[in-house]
Amino acid sequence: MVKIRLARAGRKKHPVFRMVVIDSKKPREGKAIEYLGTYDPILKTGNVNVEKAKEWISKGAQPTERALKILKSFGLEN
Repeated sequence: MVKIRLARAGRKKHPVFRMVVIDSKKPREGKAIEYLGTYDPILKTGNVNVEKAKEWISKGAQPTERALKILKSFGLEN
């Protein structure tokens, strides 16, 4: 199953997350199918390509709870 989820990046005590499309059986920082953008939870900023996320969801990718919450904050409608 393909999922849209967050992969951790950044440095110690200042995480930055990449939103990725990846197979659910791969590790968190494994090789992603596609990168959709970044999110900084401390500053509550980032840039996510919502159009590509919609495209992947229409193809059957399942976003995780946190990824869906972030996508909605960037303008994804259900």
